[in-house]
Amino acid sequence: MKNLKIFIFLFSVNTALFAQTWQKLNTEPYAGKQDDITFIDRNTGWYVNGFGRIYHTTDGGQNWTKQIEQKGTFFRTIAFLNENVGFAGTVGTDYFPNVTDTIPLYGTKDGGKTWKPVPYNGPYVKGLCAFDVVSESVKKKGKTEQIHHIFAVGRVGSPANIMISHDSGETWISRSMQADCKMLFDIKMLDKNVGFACAANNEDISQSNALVLKTTDGGTTWKKVYESARPFETTWKVSFPTAKIGYVTIQSYNPDPNVKQQRIAKTTDGGETWTELNLVEDPAAREFGIGFIDENHGFVGTMNSGFETTDGGKTWTKIDLGRACNKIRIYRDADQKVYGYAIGVNVFKF
Repeated sequence: MKNLKIFIFLFSVNTALFAQTWQKLNTEPYAGKQDDITFIDRNTGWYVNGFGRIYHTTDGGQNWTKQIEQKGTFFRTIAFLNENVGFAGTVGTDYFPNVTDTIPLYGTKDGGKTWKPVPYNGPYVKGLCAFDVVSESVKKKGKTEQIHHIFAVGRVGSPANIMISHDSGETWISRSMQADCKMLFDIKMLDKNVGFACAANNEDISQSNALVLKTTDGGTTWKKVYESARPFETTWKVSFPTAKIGYVTIQSYNPDPNVKQQRIAKTTDGGETWTELNLVEDPAAREFGIGFIDENHGFVGTMNSGFETTDGGKTWTKIDLGRACNKIRIYRDADQKVYGYAIGVNVFKF
């Protein structure tokens, strides 16, 4: 009887663990890949798409309100600092059809009800593909305040630029990164100084190699820490579940159907060196988003499916993350419980 109780207990634990899964949420239909989603807590979030639309939820994605529809704008990325202050980046013109908006960055101070262009100092930024935010507690006049360091990079199709704010978005500077790469897709900062960018070394995809860049001075200078040896490749999205262990998706545009192997890259030494790991042999499984709960358990979105690993990328199991899952965001709330949201053609909740 004692052994039976132990068996039932273990079975219940395992069942609960495997019950954690991704569930598709009800959202407005969209024909293509939607690019970014962000949450400030379990219930409050926003997502964007290429129709110039921004959607908002206050009930964990059960219901969504369209806050803005701006024709000619392709919203590519979004970040919120709190329930009121947020920023949305656009991909810019001359890449996708019917896009006329040349403003790269919009901001809101009323939770997304109204959006205005954000001024910045530095070279013109044609488009943005990703945000990352690092928060820091600082003392001012005897009081502790939260300062947000915001980093934004872009774009797909070139040119490569970075935008940075060190005062919670009140002021911004831009810098060209054309000397380091030709396209930029994602950024992950471990703190306000150390971070990584997903990039490509050529704006011609047929000549492009996948690239990971590392900065230790807050984005002022960058060094190459990974470069693929194959053409038609870029890195796309990045996830660092710990300061030492990180992953990037390697995206292949090779038109040869005989080139089937899809790969990710992994670091175990804080991004100094990277090792390629096989994901799946499928020429149609072009990779997009990646997100890890911890150093071993993570997810990858591809053009036609999703994949899950529980052994740090050694093996993968096919799961349903919808088509073209582009961004996977994993969060922990105050009691360290994990939740997550993912977006592509559809929106999913973990």
